Amino acid sequence: MQVVLNGEPRSVPAGMTVATLLSWLNMDGSRVAVELNREIVRQPAWATSEVNDGARVEVVWFVGGGAR
Repeated sequence: MQVVLNGEPRSVPAGMTVATLLSWLNMDGSRVAVELNREIVRQPAWATSEVNDGARVEVVWFVGGGAR
């Protein structure tokens, strides 16, 4: 199926949830935030949030840092 991942068209297997999509993409779920069709999906809901054909998914990585 086709989705838009971080603004880019992408072909992914059908029947995915947010959790399985992150796993398929080899992303560490402990350091990301996910938006599915313009709604934030909290981590406890990843396993039940279906990613359908045409979905828009944004994944944002947390990066540590700061001033010294």
